[in-house]
Amino acid sequence: MNKKTIIILPTLIALSVAIGILIGNMLNKNTQPVFSGMGMGFNKSNKITTILDLIDRGYVDSVNTGEIIEETIPEILKNLDPHTSYIPARDMQDVQEEMQGNFSGIGVQFSIQEDTVRVVEVISGGPSSKVGILPGDCIVSVNDSVIAGVDVRNNTVLSLLRGEKNSKVRVGIARKNYDGELEFEITRGDIPIYSVDVSYMIDDETGFIKVSRFANTTYDEFVQGIKKLEGLGAKKVIVDLRNNPGGSLVGVLQMVDEFLEKGEAILYTEGINQPRKTYSASGKRSFAEIGVYVMIDEFSASASEIFAGAMQDNDRGIVIGRRSFGKGLVQEQIPLMDGSALRLTVARFYTPSGRCIQSSYEGGNEAYYNNIYERFHNMEQLVADSIHFVDSLRYETKGGRVVYGGGGIMPDFFVPVDTTGNSEYFTSIYRKGLIYSFAYSYADSHRDELTKLTSADEFDSYLDKQNALSDFISYAEEKGIKKDREGLKISGEIINTQLKAYIARNIMGEEGFYPIIKKIDKTLLRAIEVSQQNLLVENIVATDSVVVPLR
Repeated sequence: MNKKTIIILPTLIALSVAIGILIGNMLNKNTQPVFSGMGMGFNKSNKITTILDLIDRGYVDSVNTGEIIEETIPEILKNLDPHTSYIPARDMQDVQEEMQGNFSGIGVQFSIQEDTVRVVEVISGGPSSKVGILPGDCIVSVNDSVIAGVDVRNNTVLSLLRGEKNSKVRVGIARKNYDGELEFEITRGDIPIYSVDVSYMIDDETGFIKVSRFANTTYDEFVQGIKKLEGLGAKKVIVDLRNNPGGSLVGVLQMVDEFLEKGEAILYTEGINQPRKTYSASGKRSFAEIGVYVMIDEFSASASEIFAGAMQDNDRGIVIGRRSFGKGLVQEQIPLMDGSALRLTVARFYTPSGRCIQSSYEGGNEAYYNNIYERFHNMEQLVADSIHFVDSLRYETKGGRVVYGGGGIMPDFFVPVDTTGNSEYFTSIYRKGLIYSFAYSYADSHRDELTKLTSADEFDSYLDKQNALSDFISYAEEKGIKKDREGLKISGEIINTQLKAYIARNIMGEEGFYPIIKKIDKTLLRAIEVSQQNLLVENIVATDSVVVPLR
């Protein structure tokens, strides 16, 4: 239990005891009780409500019981599971926007560099695009608020730029090669929040699609992405769910439905107050002929694990990467009268083979979320043989392959965290964020020539010829990181590839970033290798088994 809980619960108990003693003494002395005539009933259904009423009606000073309730609810919920939560009314808009897949704003992607808000990308056809905001512009003021040179934070900028649809906002812009400040009045509009970052062809028959979250729009984006790849000749697709924390259950069910045969199970849910409910494929099978390779890691959770588990248990796809997070609880969001909501865990979900992949939370919420760091401590991210499963949690896929429950989805092909390029030099520049800041500065100062490039391959080739790495080394020295020949020998390839990828992202977005960063992405390279071997799912146990039962 955390410190707040330790403080609050004894206080509430002591308070209830003290009040009982006080009332008893008053009655014994035949004196008029403080609370008489107030309509107070002491037959309340729970002690907490009684205590709050007593405080509200009889405390010596004025008390805002509303604030007490807002602070107490999260503490109560911490005694349940890590994913039951309270959403205050003030946060509901952000939550709804996240799930709906859009918000109302001005339509720019920005980056804060050296206390300056710099426009990285302007959404085509969005509010800012319509008035003439350009990539490379610096936002110096919003309405009457100066945001340049004042140690501004992302949340502050977002709160100023976002607002109700059709509301107006004045934005002050500093533009390269223009003296003075430009002022634009922008009418806010709906801005999409994309779930699919990118879809592109890795080779003539292998497509790649990155899904970063699950929202109400994810299914439509995913289908469009796969159809685009099919049109380009894809016969197999690598679905990247790494670092995807999950989200909408409906979206992932629809996605899985496109791959499975009619009647094949996707998952089932069950709770003490929720009867078992099974979700099965409808028989759409729009992508029945496409080979599927799913990438996961320790930060893939919830809906990501549903997708990977359904593909694995039905022997429909091969899973590559590292053991997923292990979130197998289902929440229902219940609106409350004041505009807030309770997100209550109502059931567990189980993969088609019957696996519950929820990690244990018996040690409390803090230990639950720190489990990721324990995995690193136990070398799990580096050595597959360090992962042990209890044999009682042994299950079989549709084709008879052995899989295990009890904390995440274990991949069919394990890929350890890549530490080969780490050096003190790389760590120093990473901590200062120098790769990101240099990439923006380089892209901004070479924007005219870089915008003529039309593909990631062109960026890759062009930046190699320009020796961007050499320019970066000099830039890092100006920022206090001396050139380290040994460090460059170890980390030079990683630094150079990241530089090119982030420069490309600043000009042409994710279509420029992902094809370049692929060169140093060991998990993706392994997935490509596996896909090229054309292995049958039923043969993978014999070729690369990573599960070690504990007996």
